[in-house]
Amino acid sequence: MNSLIVQLPRGLQARHTALFVHKVSSFKSEVILFKDGKTASGKDIMLIMDLFIREGDEITLLVDGCDEQMAIETLQKYLLNLS
Repeated sequence: MNSLIVQLPRGLQARHTALFVHKVSSFKSEVILFKDGKTASGKDIMLIMDLFIREGDEITLLVDGCDEQMAIETLQKYLLNLS
């Protein structure tokens, strides 16, 4: 599990969430997001939106699968606003 502070301006609003789901869908690994005791599949845009992830929020990513290292690196870069 990887905890991080979201650095995307305005957090995971609709547009950013759609891009995040698109990135997650390009991997075979399963991705789960955790925030404040709630969880969401990284491939479910509505569940992610229900987490209300804002800039500065701490979240945890759980990635499990054959391409998990690449998935973690890609998703962390996106959430940290590095890509």
